[in-house]
Amino acid sequence: MHTKKNNNRDLRIVFMGTPEFAVTILKGILENNYTVVGVITAPDKPSGRGRKINQSAVKKFALEKNLPILQPKNLKDEIFQQELKALQANVQVVVAFRMLPKTVWKMPKYGTFNLHASLLPEYRGAAPINWAIINGETKTGVTTFFIDEKIDTGEIILQKEVPISSNESAGQLHDKLMYIGSDLVNQTLEQIQNNTIKTNPQPKRKHKNAPKIYTETCKINWKEPLKNIHDKIRGLSPYPVAWTSLQNGDTILNMKIYQAKAIFERHDLKIGTILISKKELKVVVADGFLSIKEIKIPGKRKMDVVSFLNGFHFEKNASVI
Repeated sequence: MHTKKNNNRDLRIVFMGTPEFAVTILKGILENNYTVVGVITAPDKPSGRGRKINQSAVKKFALEKNLPILQPKNLKDEIFQQELKALQANVQVVVAFRMLPKTVWKMPKYGTFNLHASLLPEYRGAAPINWAIINGETKTGVTTFFIDEKIDTGEIILQKEVPISSNESAGQLHDKLMYIGSDLVNQTLEQIQNNTIKTNPQPKRKHKNAPKIYTETCKINWKEPLKNIHDKIRGLSPYPVAWTSLQNGDTILNMKIYQAKAIFERHDLKIGTILISKKELKVVVADGFLSIKEIKIPGKRKMDVVSFLNGFHFEKNASVI
């Protein structure tokens, strides 16, 4: 058991989360010697071709640390709620999990708080990291807030702003926010522990949302400005990945683009035309060219553009549609 000494309040934490992002936060809590009395994560599920049973990243880590684990299918289930109550937590920390019923988030004495990867109220929703880059933002951040009835609307505890560079991918930003978020969670726990917490209601203003991303969302529209296309590719890399249809003679292939470079230049070429040299694959767009750097086609591994060009034959007049 990990215990923090010399405190005003003795915290007993239940941690709720599922993906790798949440693991780093849980690890940080343990490294700061807080008492974690239980971990709630998603049920195991079959995945991949062999339908092998897969445990969440958080479950794997919790097993390593011998932490009690609950994996409810339904958070409103009475047996689960009794088991949760039996852990006698006085604070709950939620990172990349599901929407909680009121009976769950109201349970602990010192409240339930969430870490969200944006500067709330901006980018409420499931995919804040992706949408911040897709929309060409130059800054984002992390926020801790107390959970209430709606999604990502509760009172703000702490926020930390983070710049986004012009070539940063969602994967790179994800990793940066994960570590900054870990620090913010520990600062929040320290304030709860010392009873020094002050919250602010979220500003009631027009803001951008971050809805769940579907395959259709990821398709590139080549008629858009080059900056928008480049931001979309960055914002969807390495997952779920921007894609396009490649018309190559009589064949149409779906092509995933992981990395590209924007070249702003005037021209009078047709949008969607593919230009090829030995080491470069460019797509013509309205205000320049998109130079593709990393690519994947069905049945092949992801590869850099030079390797791809060595093994792929383009028909004359190949284009993206």
